Amino acid sequence: MGFDSPHGYGLSTPTAGMADSIPVTVRDGDTETTIDVSPGAVLRDVLSEHGFEVYGSVSRVANCGGRGLCGTCGVRIEEAIEPFGLHDAAAQRWGYPRLSCRIKVEEPMTVELVEKRLWGQLRPR
Repeated sequence: MGFDSPHGYGLSTPTAGMADSIPVTVRDGDTETTIDVSPGAVLRDVLSEHGFEVYGSVSRVANCGGRGLCGTCGVRIEEAIEPFGLHDAAAQRWGYPRLSCRIKVEEPMTVELVEKRLWGQLRPR
């Protein structure tokens, strides 16, 4: 169960006049896949539903469940998306991955899954 927020997190229901689906291209190593996503869907949830792994080996079972607290569901987004919160501000400033649990899919985007070694270990570019 989620909640709506103007800050780009939570779950929402598509509104009238919006597209039925939004294309999201996912890069996982050498593989590139495009999936159709409902407007307003949370990126972390969409990636998980389509079988993409956003967590490392340990954080796969020990994470905050998409509340933006653990910092382990990081992905790189090709397009510029308005930052929300301290982690996103640091990501934007120092090149760290963005938290997929904090991104609503509102427009087409390209997502790169990042390698995680221990816990959620996210490194800057």
